[in-house]
Amino acid sequence: MKQRAPLTLAAVTAALAAACGLAVLTAPAAAPAGGTGGPPAARMPVERSVLVCPAPSASDIAETTYTSLTPGKGAGKGTARLVTKEGKTVLQPKEPGRPVGATASGAEAPALTGTADGVLAPGWTAQQTTKVAVGQTRGLLGVACTAPGTDFWFPGVSTAKGRQDYIHLTNPDDTVAEVDIKLYGPDGLVKGKPGTPDTVIAVDPRSTTKVLLSSLAPDAPLTDVTAHVTTGSGRVGASAQIGEDGVGADWLPASAGPAGSAVLPGIPADATSVRLVAFAPGEDDADLRLKLAGPTGSISPAGAEQLHLKAGMTASVDLKDVTRGEAGSLLLAPADPKKAVPVVAALRVVRGTATKQELGFIPAAAPVGARATVADDRLDDKATALALTASGADAKVRVTASAGTEGGESAVKEVTVKAGTTLAVTPPPAPAGGKGAYALTLETLSGGPVHAARTLTLPHEGIPMFTVQTFGDDRSTVAVPRAVEDPSILVR
Repeated sequence: MKQRAPLTLAAVTAALAAACGLAVLTAPAAAPAGGTGGPPAARMPVERSVLVCPAPSASDIAETTYTSLTPGKGAGKGTARLVTKEGKTVLQPKEPGRPVGATASGAEAPALTGTADGVLAPGWTAQQTTKVAVGQTRGLLGVACTAPGTDFWFPGVSTAKGRQDYIHLTNPDDTVAEVDIKLYGPDGLVKGKPGTPDTVIAVDPRSTTKVLLSSLAPDAPLTDVTAHVTTGSGRVGASAQIGEDGVGADWLPASAGPAGSAVLPGIPADATSVRLVAFAPGEDDADLRLKLAGPTGSISPAGAEQLHLKAGMTASVDLKDVTRGEAGSLLLAPADPKKAVPVVAALRVVRGTATKQELGFIPAAAPVGARATVADDRLDDKATALALTASGADAKVRVTASAGTEGGESAVKEVTVKAGTTLAVTPPPAPAGGKGAYALTLETLSGGPVHAARTLTLPHEGIPMFTVQTFGDDRSTVAVPRAVEDPSILVR
């Protein structure tokens, strides 16, 4: 009997606590018998945020740019900083709406951890972008710094020859975090050599560890694998760094949590190869209907209209050059709406051909929600592309470009996205008179849900080096029962 990936209430609760636990609420008193539960909850800004950033690269010629921003124009006091293990400050925003930047060179650039409080906490965002010009795994690697958590899914990793896939684990706290990584291939749980005991990875306080996935299953070279990262104690930031000989390198962020449907937004218009990798945790098989949302509507990819996922087994489908010159997003939905089985998913995307290829990844994304930000956008011509998808109803979205890290003023644009379509916002707003990197913030004004992605392209010697980052609600507010509406219940 194959071992299935656990999908428990405890895991879901822990994941939600990690995502929202940067501002924890105490439980309100029980409602009186026969009552309606009291006044509706209000939403208040979080008081503290935590971010972790993985070590950028092992290459001596790597060049990394960091960008950090708290969106909005909040008034009041606050502090924010990202620091090395030794406490050296790398990024320190001073006020909302004004991004700050920094650079680092070589393989010595460390992982970072940090906190923001007060007016700088709600929606605090940081991004790192690394360019490696030469080598077997040269490329543009981009990843958002993330909130620490306890449960992560990475469909699309590999233990195959020619791939160097690492899970980076960063512990922001003062106690040891104990981490378990399980791999699931097309036949289920991937086991190590006979007689090898399961190992728990200990990540020391305020430090980082990276794990080569092929070392966990040296006798199982598999092209498509799903990694499940959980903590037995403590919490970590987790990201997958992918290198593929002769093709490129990038980060694979964790997929949105298991759900009956998924949106993978922002496939570049000129993608030459797209492969979907998906996984169904739990005990039930999943049958998915695939749709590509383009500029005028949604269509089924020829020959890949549906995908069957056996429970606990990773499956993939080659979508080839599915976008055919127009940016789009992949929509996954249950073939039978009455049988929605939770799944996780990601896309491996290639641009270019032959020796001029470059690799990127798009995980299933959470909706934009009330507000979401991606930092480190560039003012260079055609460097920044923005794609918005309305997977439900028509949606109205406000797009705000912050000032640049070296000056300029913010710019705002409102757009409408038709249901079932992907809108390429060309060009996206950019700061007036801006210099340096900037950030794009999206707000859902009506309709939706909206899913979105930013593609950053920095060509190098004919190689279309690129990286895609998805937008997800920044959870800058939390629900507070009106009967006890008091900022003191936001526990750090």
